[in-house]
Amino acid sequence: MPRASLDKKPSDVAAMFDGIADRYDLTNDIISLGQDRAWRRATVRAVSPQPGERILDLAAGTGTSSLPFSDAGADVVPCDFSLGMLQVGKSRRRDLPFVAGDAMQLPFAAESFDAVTISFGLRNVSDTTAALSELFRVLRPGGRLVVCEFSTPAFEPLRTVYSEYLMKALPKVAGFVTSDSGSYDYLAESISQWPDQQTLGRMMRGVGFTPVRFRNLTGGIVALHHAVKPR
Repeated sequence: MPRASLDKKPSDVAAMFDGIADRYDLTNDIISLGQDRAWRRATVRAVSPQPGERILDLAAGTGTSSLPFSDAGADVVPCDFSLGMLQVGKSRRRDLPFVAGDAMQLPFAAESFDAVTISFGLRNVSDTTAALSELFRVLRPGGRLVVCEFSTPAFEPLRTVYSEYLMKALPKVAGFVTSDSGSYDYLAESISQWPDQQTLGRMMRGVGFTPVRFRNLTGGIVALHHAVKPR
C-alpha cells in the first residue's frame, strides 16, 4: 500500500529521523504521556523472546526497543534505515549489533530469524506490502511477526479527541522538545492515513501469514498484530 500522498521520499524520511535522533526517545515518552513504555512491554510479551532465539527488531531506532530481547537472552539484531538513530544507539549500547537496512530490501538471508518485530515504523515504509513480504521472507517457518503500530480508536468519542490531539497538539508539543515540529507534522499525517486494524490484518494474510490476530491497546490508539509464517 504505497502512501505517496505524504509526499516524502525514503531519503527524506531518513533525514527527518536523523535530525531528531538525539531526543527521539524522550519526545516519544512526552507526547504519548508515558504510554509508549506500556506499549513496548506489551510488544515484548507478544514476541515472547526465548534464550538463544534470533530476533530482528526492525525500525529499532536507538535500540530502546531491543534491550528487553537482549535481556531475555535472545540474539537481537536492531535494524533501522536512519543512520542518525543507529549512531545514537551505538553510542549508548556498543554491545548490540546495529545494522542499517531498508525494510523493503532487508540485508538478511531468507529464513534467518525466529521472530521479527517492528514498533511504530511500518507506516513509515513507502510500500507496506513489500515490507511485509520481506518480513515473511526472513522469518523461519513457524516464526512469528509482531507489529506494534498506531491504529484506529474503537470508540467514536475517543477517535475524535485523538484526531484533534494528533493533528494539532502533537506537532506543537514535539516542537518544544525537539525544536522541529515539522517532522511531527509528517508523523501525525502518516498516522491519520494508516489503515485500520482489520485492513492491516488482511494485508498480512495477503503475503502468506497465518494465523493473524490483533488486540487493541489504549482503546485502539495502538494495535498489536501477531502473525505466524506457516511451517
